[in-house]
Amino acid sequence: MVDDPKYFWIGFNLVKGIGPTRLRSLLDYFGDARSAWQASAQQLEQAGLGSKLAGAVVAMRQGGELERAWQSIEHHHITVLTWDDPHYPRRLKEIDQPPPVLYLQGELSEVDQWAVAIVGTRRITAYGRQVAQELAAAMARNGVTVISGLARGVDAAAHQAALDAGGRTLAVLGCGVDVIYPPENRRLAGSIIQQGALLSDYPPGTAPEAGNFPPRNRIISGLAQAVVVVEAGEKSGALITAAYAADQGRQLFAVPGNINAPQSRGANILIREGARILLSSQDILETLNLAQVAQQRSARVVLPTDATEAHLYALLGREPLHVDEIRLQSNLPIEQVSASLTLMELKGLVRQVGAMRYVAVYEPGEPYEIE
Repeated sequence: MVDDPKYFWIGFNLVKGIGPTRLRSLLDYFGDARSAWQASAQQLEQAGLGSKLAGAVVAMRQGGELERAWQSIEHHHITVLTWDDPHYPRRLKEIDQPPPVLYLQGELSEVDQWAVAIVGTRRITAYGRQVAQELAAAMARNGVTVISGLARGVDAAAHQAALDAGGRTLAVLGCGVDVIYPPENRRLAGSIIQQGALLSDYPPGTAPEAGNFPPRNRIISGLAQAVVVVEAGEKSGALITAAYAADQGRQLFAVPGNINAPQSRGANILIREGARILLSSQDILETLNLAQVAQQRSARVVLPTDATEAHLYALLGREPLHVDEIRLQSNLPIEQVSASLTLMELKGLVRQVGAMRYVAVYEPGEPYEIE
């Protein structure tokens, strides 16, 4: 059996019917994923799983599906992030029922906290393509990561424009990250891996079934500060993303279109119902205070400004450390530790990963300057 703790998270991710709520209950009951995975069917039932799900976990343990998934992860060089991982996207973790496991090819970056999702119809018009490309390029030039779903139409246009402008882009898939859909976007996916990442909460090998795509849209909006709907019909999947954006407290923009064009019907309805009308990329940059992000970020040097900050930073690494442990190791008053950590978090030196546990944004000894 593989000793990596993420192996057990993946096991539960493979069991249909065990989502964020049930997994959280199991973790609370058993303490960690390994203990929950190794529990007997009776223990799993005592933890709140029904007999059918408990049996499914036992069957998964006894079958070879988990082993095959792990081999595929290693073969395709897929990175696995769980709730416990300090690199799990902070903004996504704040949504209701965030995905317990993320699979990715490519790399996430601290700079992806400045992100806008651009989504829309697969049946893109010349007008929609022009708008998607102009918006994505403007975001990229301003250091804002573009997020979309790698679909035909608006998604592909936005990804490609961000890449062409030298920016970062993330694609959230409704299948495994080793299964590129649609197949004609395979080359685009390869470029995204080089300048961003492909992400999915579906295990490797998962086929692009129709039912997978609406749930993945919550990840697209969850990773972003704002969602822009370029063109969308009345039943477009982009409207599902818009609904998630509203539920998650994300800013929602819609591009107005021809009232007689079916591709603009959904976006126009969103505007009527309260979405911000988008007339230029400047509307996003000003609303979210994103103008000149690239310049601000490259000029931002995060250095400890006093001996206390330097001392605390030296204690932290990539493994979360509780504030009480930091206090003990630093031999400083808790008030001083808490105040300094708060300031360091604002500066981007450290990050809180839940329950008063902190990690360093960079390992001690690495450059502080944010490139």
